Amino acid sequence: MDLTNLAAGLAIGLGAIGPGIGIGLLAGKAMEAIGRNPDAAPKIQTAMILAIAFAEAIAIYALVVALIIKFV
Repeated sequence: MDLTNLAAGLAIGLGAIGPGIGIGLLAGKAMEAIGRNPDAAPKIQTAMILAIAFAEAIAIYALVVALIIKFV
């Protein structure tokens, strides 16, 4: 096995763990907040979607780094 394959796998694997956990915690807390105060659901949902997009961007950066390691 080539060492670059291992490095690329580790880059995307470790780079996706943090955003995955963060998105799960974020969505869970948002659902708890909506459950406590349903009238605030639109504001909570907007903030949740924006935060999820920022967290997902970190995973995309990790994917780009893995692809650079693999093909460059």
